[in-house]
Amino acid sequence: MTAAPHEHLSQSVLRPVLGHHAFEACVEQLGRAIRLGVYPMGSTLPPERELATRLAVSRATLREAMAALRQAGLVETTRGRGGGTVVTAKPRSSYARKAARITGAQRRDWLDALEFRRVVEPGAAYLAASATLDETQLDQLREAEATVSAATRPADHRQADSLFHLTVAALTGSPRTIEAVTSVQSSLHEMLGSIPVLEANIGHSHRQHRSLLTAVERGHPDRARRVMEEHCDDTAALLRGLLG
Repeated sequence: MTAAPHEHLSQSVLRPVLGHHAFEACVEQLGRAIRLGVYPMGSTLPPERELATRLAVSRATLREAMAALRQAGLVETTRGRGGGTVVTAKPRSSYARKAARITGAQRRDWLDALEFRRVVEPGAAYLAASATLDETQLDQLREAEATVSAATRPADHRQADSLFHLTVAALTGSPRTIEAVTSVQSSLHEMLGSIPVLEANIGHSHRQHRSLLTAVERGHPDRARRVMEEHCDDTAALLRGLLG
């Protein structure tokens, strides 16, 4: 028997995207609607055109978000007469199985780590851009950014990404800041290993890394903080959407 969505609630849960990149925001809102049962297992999501209008995004962006949900094992899409995107009752992907094994305590700890990261890492970026850095230090950050951009394997990319953020923290010269960033990056590494590698998000991340590098090179602390805030918000939206 096909489950019925709670459309009266979906009007409240799915709202026009505001605040950060549309792709990550779409994944967050749709993933949340699925996990909260607004679209229960076996129910069909609204048609693409309707969803794009409701979320105020392009259909191309919505398709990218739907692809992320499929990769994570939250939905399945069939084409042709009678087709549609259905919330899966039996997740088949390895990432969906990983997500199903996450305990409530671990999920709460991860979500807390995202909140802590939002406080700590923008501050670290501000301090790094405020510091008087020599060319050797700047070259360390340039090399870290280039390594992330060049990484092709998922495991290599996650590791290089963490090292870039740790390099930013190291430039502050503050042991407590470095310790805090190390802590949140450890949790983030575990979280990112539990979701698919999504090219749309990777592209956004690389652009933000380059913008952050430029802000540090030019000694613009306010700009560095804003870029890192956006970076943290985008990643958090994606993880909340796919991991709950």
